[in-house]
Amino acid sequence: QAQLAESGGGLVQAGGSLRLSCATSGRAFNRYAMAWFRQAPGKEREFVAGIDWSGDNTDYADFVKGRFTISRDNAEKTVYLQMNSLKPEDTAVYSCATNSRLWANSSRNVEEYNYWGQGTQVTVSS
Repeated sequence: QAQLAESGGGLVQAGGSLRLSCATSGRAFNRYAMAWFRQAPGKEREFVAGIDWSGDNTDYADFVKGRFTISRDNAEKTVYLQMNSLKPEDTAVYSCATNSRLWANSSRNVEEYNYWGQGTQVTVSS
């Protein structure tokens, strides 16, 4: 069983930055891919960024490429999402996720993740 806990959300003006953290516990962190998803009011949950078990391979949704960076610290069992040049349309609840596939790349498919954090609110004002 994996437990995930996000932090770092908040209110920021357009053009600003935030760094989200997702601390994990309950199992070996460095064997599994991690991902960030977000869900805005009235919309479906969508993939934001993913990172494989090693940290060598990352994947980004087109709408965040060049602005967001996902990284992981396997010693700290934490995955991060650095968000720069934030836009009002980035406003959402951001959640980290992982699954039970060993030594795998991340996936953009929400159905492939079975462990989720509680989410952290990011609000970007115009």
